[in-house]
Amino acid sequence: MSKPIQAIRGMNDCLPNETAQWQQVEEVIRKTVASYGYSEIRFPIVEFTDLFKRSVGEVTDIVEKEMYTFEDRNGDSLSLRPEGTAVCVRAANQGALLYNQQQRLWYQGPMFRHERPQKGRYRQFHQFGVEAYGFEGPDMDAEVIMLSARLWQAFGITEHLRLEINSLGSNEARADYIRALVEYLEQHKDKLDEDSLRRLGTNPMRILDSKNPDVQAVLEAAPVLSEYLDEESKTMFVELQQRLDAVGIKYVINEKLVRGLDYYNRTVFEWVTESLGSQGTVLAGGRYDGLVEQLGGKATPGVGFAMGIERFVLLLQTLDVLKEPTSTADVYMVAAGAGTDMKSVELAEVLRTEVDGIRVVSHCGGGNFKKQMKRADKVGASLAIILGEDELNNKQVTVKNLRQHGEQETVAWEQLAARVSAILELD
Repeated sequence: MSKPIQAIRGMNDCLPNETAQWQQVEEVIRKTVASYGYSEIRFPIVEFTDLFKRSVGEVTDIVEKEMYTFEDRNGDSLSLRPEGTAVCVRAANQGALLYNQQQRLWYQGPMFRHERPQKGRYRQFHQFGVEAYGFEGPDMDAEVIMLSARLWQAFGITEHLRLEINSLGSNEARADYIRALVEYLEQHKDKLDEDSLRRLGTNPMRILDSKNPDVQAVLEAAPVLSEYLDEESKTMFVELQQRLDAVGIKYVINEKLVRGLDYYNRTVFEWVTESLGSQGTVLAGGRYDGLVEQLGGKATPGVGFAMGIERFVLLLQTLDVLKEPTSTADVYMVAAGAGTDMKSVELAEVLRTEVDGIRVVSHCGGGNFKKQMKRADKVGASLAIILGEDELNNKQVTVKNLRQHGEQETVAWEQLAARVSAILELD
């Protein structure tokens, strides 16, 4: 016997029971984004590598270490998408959705990063994200945060998440702050760890969210970003807080909160939880007003967020709020006796045609009456539609309710769809 082939490390299967839970999450996502007037956009998994170098930043961990990059047969450098914002900008710009327009878009799908797999964080992972274009003010910053908060409300987990917000200021103000931060850290290089030393020359603001307590001790006396903010950014940040206060969304101002990607400016935010150990960030986003122009489009403000589906499902499983799948069928067709199987399949097709949304499983593979009834119970069917030789001769079926003490009745073929629909309340 040959050796079984395993999945690639960090790229996981989603088996039927877990798929049912994902579908619950996806249904809530679709309803939530629809309630805010967002339209779904879908884009390719593979993009030109230059898209991410120009947007995410050539000296970020994603581009330097984590992307799945390869040359195709034409010699072009291509990458599996590691995140959605840059791709969404590219797609919206290419599709002429941006210039002098306002757009509310959302997406979901697989992303790819070659990093060390851990619980809730994989090499192929799935993201849900929203992106809004053409909105300059803090009202849209507040809206995307409110949209995310509504997801937590839908699952009843609001008390398990904490909103952290910050402002990075304009690109010019941030550049001034980075110079001051680097000048300060250069004086304390002997106390920085290897990761922080590397970031000092590439992405110094990422040092602010270091988990190393020794580095955090150095940062206690470091320059504070809020002291370098331009007046417009300060005003926007205050107005954002006022809007969150108005709708009762609690938040914490975290001046060390930065995003790991180069394109963010002004508002940034994260929803974090204490329920998943060190993997505490569930959803994160912010404003990126210069990205569209950076990728070749006309200057267009943008703001959005992304959420890892795997980590969110893990949180919901940890908090035990997802429903366990109990049934894959409403009706199970039982055919027992000579000549009954063909008619049973025909009646199953009638049910699927005439009863909207019904789930009908026809027994296949043979077996006696007892075996078929056991199978009906195993798949969680509410009803068993039994067609024996007597029923076949009388043009009837026996409808057995498997969830209400085995109650059963005889129903004529032509009345079956209406009767099943009434019992299951599918009208």
